[in-house]
Amino acid sequence: MGQPVRDYLLTLCVTAAVTYLLTGPVRKFAIAVGAMPAIRARDVHREPTPRLGGIAMFGGLCAGLIVADHLHNLKSVFELSNEPRALLSGAALIWLIGVLDDKFELDALIKLGAQMIAAAVMVIQGLTILWLPIPGVGTVALTQWQGTLLTVALVVVTINAVNFVDGLDGLAAGMVCIASAAFFLYAYRLWFGNMIEAAAPATLFTAILMGMCLGFLPHNMHPARIFMGDSGSMLIGLVLAAAAISVTGQVDPDTMRIFEGSERGATHAMLPVFIPLLLPLTIIAIPAADLILAIVRRTWNGQSPFAADRGHLHHRLLEIGHSHSRAVLIMYFWSALIAFGAVGYSVHSASMWIVFVIVAASAVGLVLLLMPRFTPRTPHWANRFVPPRYRHRAKEQASSPSYDGKPAIVGSGAQQGPADAQMGEEGPERAPVAVGVSGVNGATAIGARSRFPERRSIDSSR
Repeated sequence: MGQPVRDYLLTLCVTAAVTYLLTGPVRKFAIAVGAMPAIRARDVHREPTPRLGGIAMFGGLCAGLIVADHLHNLKSVFELSNEPRALLSGAALIWLIGVLDDKFELDALIKLGAQMIAAAVMVIQGLTILWLPIPGVGTVALTQWQGTLLTVALVVVTINAVNFVDGLDGLAAGMVCIASAAFFLYAYRLWFGNMIEAAAPATLFTAILMGMCLGFLPHNMHPARIFMGDSGSMLIGLVLAAAAISVTGQVDPDTMRIFEGSERGATHAMLPVFIPLLLPLTIIAIPAADLILAIVRRTWNGQSPFAADRGHLHHRLLEIGHSHSRAVLIMYFWSALIAFGAVGYSVHSASMWIVFVIVAASAVGLVLLLMPRFTPRTPHWANRFVPPRYRHRAKEQASSPSYDGKPAIVGSGAQQGPADAQMGEEGPERAPVAVGVSGVNGATAIGARSRFPERRSIDSSR
């Protein structure tokens, strides 16, 4: 089993490397073609930022599939199944629509239609839900139309859930990366733990999806140099949906050797272990909850369900006092808790300690939500190892003679200009930051970020 793990790791690393290396040129291309829209009232960022990050992510997807096709242990996925080709076809279509939307701002109904067509393309090539194990009933075989409708619905819901949650720097890519990591563990256990060959495509899809997100995250963390845009959010949403469809609708529950007694009893007994549709839903629980709340909120206010606003979960975290980075980390925490909690429960459903761990972690998460302005302070000896906002500044301020490296002027006869007066009022921590300085809100994976001379304020009440 060690060799397949190495092959998956190689595929993941190649996907991440290609995505990472392509993002820099894609950013320059996005700026050149003008894919950098003006700031809207609902946006959190304060400077125009280029989009089209999905171009690099699609390049990583193609690279991952090509590498996997040439690896000995993963070649069988392409030989025995048409699902990788179905994924690539649907991904190419939804990616193209996303690129056009990032540049020309397509209508929401056009994007919805494109999502349905992309799902239909995958269904035609065999990536569809064939049956459902239902507790108390057993395994229910779906007709062609039922499977098609359910597949299209799952694809559309997952794509829009990921798209809705893409509102803070690094949020969507990080949450999907966490979800795909949990999904990878689940699918890998089905394939190599239970020897179910039908779970192989889902295992490959989630490994590639992790690489796409990990390669893009260094460029997208706060402050982001580039946004993935709809070309990226719809793409990773479709890949996540394809993995869910593959592992839930293609894997026959009868192949799992955990059944005892009748079919109805067997389906009920294997529910905590297999979790046919619950696991994909728990993985996108946070984005799906945000999607449902947004639709209800907008419909209640007499708006279109597709009208953008500032009422998403991440916006509410900012409103109650959390910083940008802390809001993203809190969303990461809840996504990991739900996704890995579901995977852990599917493996050890009879162990009560899994429930206790989930309850304890939920309590920690609630405490973090209720303490938005709490800033922990580290010991003095650890100041050099933590971000500046967590350091003790008492000694640093007392020993700092000036804010810009020049000697301080002492005495009543010194003439102070406006800059000196401002320095005296605000203290040494208000030092101006030079434009393009690497390491201060501009140090990212590929160098310093140029700053605009003026920062326009955003009125969130509009």
